[in-house]
Amino acid sequence: MSKQEKAARAVGTKGMPRADREKLILDAAAREFGAKGYARGSTAVVAAQAGISKPMIYEYFGSKDGLYLTCLEHAGSRLVEAVAVAQKGPSDLTRAARTLEAIFRALDSRVHDWSLVYDTTLPTEGPLHAQAAVYRQELNRLGTVGVSEFFDSSQAGEPLDTDFATHLWYGTVSAAVAWWRHHPEQSADEMTSRFERIVAVLYPQTAVASGVELGIRPRKPGRG
Repeated sequence: MSKQEKAARAVGTKGMPRADREKLILDAAAREFGAKGYARGSTAVVAAQAGISKPMIYEYFGSKDGLYLTCLEHAGSRLVEAVAVAQKGPSDLTRAARTLEAIFRALDSRVHDWSLVYDTTLPTEGPLHAQAAVYRQELNRLGTVGVSEFFDSSQAGEPLDTDFATHLWYGTVSAAVAWWRHHPEQSADEMTSRFERIVAVLYPQTAVASGVELGIRPRKPGRG
């Protein structure tokens, strides 16, 4: 818990501007739902962490669903925008590096936001499921286009190879974020550098040929 959160919990938020209090609530809610999922996430815990009364959550967001939906919209739109911007540039291996770096930066200090978009405890129908599906489908679409354009530019492989590689890419991104959740002390810069070092080991010729574009960073002394 940050110093700001501890202070809010200790003295409440009386006199705080509405926009600042709303951000405090959303940050607490994103952490709670990101850690426990929609089904097990508690608005009482959110209220306690934000230093407010539980009824104030309903005053601001109407319901638990309204609170989650707002968190989801913030997380999903930020991720989609970051990944979309990263698609600009060469359709080679550097595109994967740009995309993962964009995801890491969008999730810096907020890796729990990924779980809001991919929450398996959401209801199977209704506005929460529908909105999450919008973000998932767009992220998947961007990934599919990226892999397809990479294979088109390389003029290699069979049609099913592209489909197989697309699923490998989805798995790589999900695994990278999951690993990060187990190592929350890592910054976005450190996650990006780690991925680039792995690429340099797995694809040394590509790394040598395009090291500038990949932005291979030297490992910092004393860091994992």
